[in-house]
Amino acid sequence: MQPEPVFFEDVALPEVSETASRRPWALRPANPRDVSLMVQRFGLDPQLARILSARGVSPNDAISYLQPKLRDALPDPYILKDMERAASRLADAVLNNEPIGVFGDYDVDGTTAAAVLYRYFAALGVRLSVYLPDRISEGYGPSADAFRSLMQEGANLIVTVDCGAAAHDAIGEAASGAAEIIVLDHHLMNGAPPASAYATVNPNRPDDVSGLNNLSAAGVAYLTVVALNRRLRGEGFFETRPEPNLISLLDLTALGLVCDVMAMTGLARVFVSQGLKVLDAGHNAGLAVLGERAGAKGRSTTYHLGFLLGPRINAAGRIGHARLAFELLTTEDTNRARELAEKLHLLNAERQAIEAAVQDEALKQIAAENLDKDEIIVVAGAGWHPGVIGIVAGRIKEKFDRPAIVIGIDNGIGKGSGRSIAGVDLGSAVAAANENDLLVNGGGHAIAAGLTISENAIEEFRDYLNRELSDDVVRARANRKFAADAVIDARAVSKSFADLVAQAGPFGVENPEPVFVLSDMRVAQARVVGANHLSLTLENHAGERVRAIAFRAEGERLGAVIRGSERIHAAGKVRADDWRGGDAGQLQIEDAAPATL
Repeated sequence: MQPEPVFFEDVALPEVSETASRRPWALRPANPRDVSLMVQRFGLDPQLARILSARGVSPNDAISYLQPKLRDALPDPYILKDMERAASRLADAVLNNEPIGVFGDYDVDGTTAAAVLYRYFAALGVRLSVYLPDRISEGYGPSADAFRSLMQEGANLIVTVDCGAAAHDAIGEAASGAAEIIVLDHHLMNGAPPASAYATVNPNRPDDVSGLNNLSAAGVAYLTVVALNRRLRGEGFFETRPEPNLISLLDLTALGLVCDVMAMTGLARVFVSQGLKVLDAGHNAGLAVLGERAGAKGRSTTYHLGFLLGPRINAAGRIGHARLAFELLTTEDTNRARELAEKLHLLNAERQAIEAAVQDEALKQIAAENLDKDEIIVVAGAGWHPGVIGIVAGRIKEKFDRPAIVIGIDNGIGKGSGRSIAGVDLGSAVAAANENDLLVNGGGHAIAAGLTISENAIEEFRDYLNRELSDDVVRARANRKFAADAVIDARAVSKSFADLVAQAGPFGVENPEPVFVLSDMRVAQARVVGANHLSLTLENHAGERVRAIAFRAEGERLGAVIRGSERIHAAGKVRADDWRGGDAGQLQIEDAAPATL
């Protein structure tokens, strides 16, 4: 019988002098007493118990953590500031057959939030007018023209999703034209909500005390339909008709949460956990065929949402139009869904080519101007496609381990997108720069930001960010460790072990997927697959072999360490190998160090 894969809990992490990440390795601490209690009281596998303890899960919370239930986690939606007012107004519109409009952002979170509302209202028999802006010609956020377009369709009650909290002027103009605007947003706010808005529901507004700060717009939209549904039930609306299936909307909610990189804790984690089950049940025809086209295999995880579905949906808003993605998410016609999925797949391939070209130019600029010496990297180029600059910023952030902002310039105006590292609040700094008149517009989250800037102000903006954030970056990077959960035997790289680990998911920010170390492995084979991925066969001293892959490693330090060492210590995530099937597994390498004999 095949022995069970095991942790070597009595074995310390290998001593490493230099790692590919340039960070020393450290074992995530777990409480031995808590681990023992989980094993004895609930019969948990000791390996799973250690993973939970290392993530701060107490024995009392272990079972509810492993089996999250929506009914236990769902709060009264009225805990959100202005939610009761918003739900009441929407209920009145439904009861009185008023036309309703929705203005959504063009990214995954905005599109999924709009789709949550559309599918819910469709189940009520109410058709919404939905307006999604063009990223290139209109840019981020609602405009007076967009509001007028919805009003011309008869909608004098308009809901904004994933935007609107800072749209004071546009909302004011719409309100002066007799429209009522309900804002559903989650972006950081520096001041009061728009004075002309009928209601502003945003867990990150300064006077909101809900504590639901890790909800994206899709999460806020879902709580809104929960509140509205309750209000309509109280009005007797469902006495002669069935209630909509709110659970069926959680796949869209989960997609928005994961793709907007929300912390996988609390309510957001429960939404995603339940949403993955809904996704696997195939309730949404568009998501089902898009997953099939993207090559998704096995039980759905946050990987499927963030790396297979999300990029293809985002491709519509980045280099096409978000209407394509919105239609995919809301159609009930499987044949039409297949057509749309193919279009999104091709758009994503086009997006990848554009992204690669912009990234190459940005890296050349960084090298030529020594911008990697800055604590905040700010690069700008004429003609850089605004639909890919956020992705490129993320790549630069990963490569240089510091916040990065990439700006595409067109006719003297730059559109920028930034990504930050943990511990550095880039969104607030960009918002402050906007308040100081360095930007035309700007704001965002702690780890992501967007902006519009005059080309002539870019240098001053770069200096401002480095002046304001350098100390934060130095502190964030000082003594930072690469955290691992355990040293494992080669036999642990299996589907059964991956399935065991997955019970602690869904994983994401603040609930990181476990990382394991294979110590002193010979690099038996290494070859480039795809553009720059390394496919590996590793072998231990007993001759046991492990399949591994290091994504985007070729040409980077990680690839150099792997190729330049006869034996390595490899750290990464254990995943099922769906291509080989059975109990086959694969190590997805994230860091490596030479193993000295």
